[in-house]
Order: sequence, then structure tokens, then C-alpha cells
Amino acid sequence: MSGHSVPANAGVWQGAGRRIHLQEVGTRDGLQAESAFVPTADKVALVDALSDAGLAKIEVTAFVSPKAIPALRDAEQVLREIRRAPGVVYSALVPNVRGAERAIESCADELNLVMSASESHNLANLRMLREQSFRALAEVAAVTRGTGVEVNVSLSCAFGCPMEGDVPVQTVLQWCERYVQELGARGVTLCDTTGMAYPTQVAELTAAFRARWPGTELTLHFHNTRGMGLANVLAAIDAGADRFDASFGGIGGCPYAPGASGNVCTEEIAHALTLMGYDTGIDLVRLVAAAGRLPALIGHDIPSQIVKAGRRLDLHPRPAEFESIRQRALEREA
Repeated sequence: MSGHSVPANAGVWQGAGRRIHLQEVGTRDGLQAESAFVPTADKVALVDALSDAGLAKIEVTAFVSPKAIPALRDAEQVLREIRRAPGVVYSALVPNVRGAERAIESCADELNLVMSASESHNLANLRMLREQSFRALAEVAAVTRGTGVEVNVSLSCAFGCPMEGDVPVQTVLQWCERYVQELGARGVTLCDTTGMAYPTQVAELTAAFRARWPGTELTLHFHNTRGMGLANVLAAIDAGADRFDASFGGIGGCPYAPGASGNVCTEEIAHALTLMGYDTGIDLVRLVAAAGRLPALIGHDIPSQIVKAGRRLDLHPRPAEFESIRQRALEREA
């Protein structure tokens, strides 16, 4: 990836009503990293609140071993009890055929499958070589045929590996081609798993993917580990992307990457894009209210600056002594 060229219109970033789809991953990616178990009824209420807030897709849970991730041991119950809002896609992460069967039985609209672009991260995270992971994904994809359930593949470390460094663009694109051609995936998610992405890199990889597979649903999944989350989202939009994973409250992270703080924050991204004229479909008041429930449920503060500071035009009352200050100022003027 030499030169890191960007589109000629880079830096314009004016929305003009363009639709951007925000996809919530906090109820899976965020809650799985928490030591506190969020009660099932509260998980259901959070998903329902996110549905009401206008998210395009919600990754509700993961069908994994309860021993591996006890925080999501109630996956079936949560997915069955949520209220389905028209037009919202309800997704679940699945690691294997049994997980896929459980998710399909629980009425998931989409299965999200995961492997890494980096051999080292794939071994650390999934205990398999990449080819072994791909064969496992192919088995899962086969289970979905004829069910009406779609498949999305998330490629971790697409923008860099914390153990290997840069991952060649051709490596990323070669895996994407196999997902589209061999697995029949409806969508591919390019994941910045440990916050290594930067804007010109993002723009080039996004443009390359769009040029090769214009009919495939492309999602970008960024972390804000090094403070470049929003900049990366804007660079991807400028290069043709229109779907982004995000986590309400900014919760989440990668257990195999020390310091890899949470995903980009849903309400922060929605707030910024709305101000810039993009159509996110998000009711920000409802989204912020949903994120505001998190500290009591997970037992600690959340990174979200919008929850802390409010929206740009959420104004504050004048000081109690304001009128006397103004009067004294007028007297001095006289």
C-alpha cells in the first residue's frame, strides 16, 4: 500500500442527507468484556431501547460456550424475548456449527462469523490456523442455506496486528474474495480490532473493497484506542463506505490486545455525523438514554463523552447571579 492515495474529494465530508447505517455491537462486543453479569431482562430492555433509537442492525449476543463467556450465557433467551422492530436486522456472533444452530433456532436474522487476517491473532484468539478457521466458517455457512438467515464475516486485524504489525492489503482482499465467492457472504466487516487503523490507510482499503465488490455489504469496525476512531469513520465515508459498527457508551475491547480500548462510541459518531448533515436515522435522545443506563448495570463509568457532556446544543442555565452581573455591567457602561 504505497503512497496511501485518497480520493480527489477527500476532506469535503459534507453529508447532504446521505444515508449512513450505524450498527450496534455493544450488547455483544461490549457486554462480553464485562465482569458483571447484566440480568437477562435488562439486556432485553437495552436491545429494545436501541431498536427504538433507530439502529440499522443490532448484534444482540453471541452463541458461545457459557464457560468461555459467562456474560452471554443467556443468548437464547435474550434473542427470543427482544421486540423486533421493522427494518432492524438482529444479528448474533457464532463460532461454530452448534452456535449457528442455536442462533437459527432463536430466530437470528444474520450470523456474524469471525476470523483474523493475521495468523498470530487468529491463533491467540481462536486457537486455529486461518485455513482451519475458514473451513469452520464454511461449515457454518452451509448450515444457513435454505434457512433465510444471512451470513456476515468479520475479518479481525484487517488494519494491522498487534503481534505482526502491518497486514498486507492483498492478504485482506484475498480473504474477502473467499468470503464472497466461496461462502456466499452477504456482507464483510473489516475490523480495526486493536485500534491500529489511520485515515489514509482506511480510505485506500475501503476504496479497493468497493471497487471489487460493489454489491457486497461492507461494514467498517473501528476502535478508538489511539484517538482516531471518528477520523477513520470520516475517511471511510469519503471512500464510499456507508455502514459502521459502533458500541453505545463506547464499551468493549479486545482481550488479546492490551490497551485496546472500546469500539467507537455509537452516540458520539451519530452526534458528529448528524451535525455534518448525514442521515443516520438515529434518535439521539433515545440512544443517549440507553447508554446512560450502562454504568448502573456494569458497575463503572463509560467512555461516552456525549453521555457526560450532552449534545452540542444541550444548553446550560445561566449562573444564579447572572442578572446582577449583567446589571452591574450595564451600570459601568453608563
